[in-house]
Amino acid sequence: MNDFNKLCKEFENMDPLTYADVLRVKSAKIIAALSAITRDGFTGLEIYSSFIVSAIMADGKLDKAEFELIRPALEVTVGGEVSYEEAKAAFKAIKKDAKDDKFIVDFMVDVLGELSEELKDDIIIVTMMVCAVDGKISLREKNWIKQLIE
Repeated sequence: MNDFNKLCKEFENMDPLTYADVLRVKSAKIIAALSAITRDGFTGLEIYSSFIVSAIMADGKLDKAEFELIRPALEVTVGGEVSYEEAKAAFKAIKKDAKDDKFIVDFMVDVLGELSEELKDDIIIVTMMVCAVDGKISLREKNWIKQLIE
């Protein structure tokens, strides 16, 4: 547990350039590895996206820094600009519609169980980094991450 909190602090205090570099390298590696799999009708890229979105939603709110992290992907998806307020409203609606958070976590844990330890570790690191993008991994986020690790 102490190592987990220490790792959380490292991600919370990571400088922006290192953060961006680690996130870019790990994401490229994860996407390449997951591109070879499908699960329950989801492609590897969709599975990866579900990890990112779930990490962003783990604390129940969309922070401005989290929005900036995902804004390019959102704008590509919707085919135009997306404001922070629009994204917050969409995430609030998604969270309201997500009736069974346990189902989502179970799906993610199942996927992680099928992957190599190295790939699993990379996905956990990326999810921790996404949670830390606002400079703090909250207790709710830590509890969510721990479910993925166990």
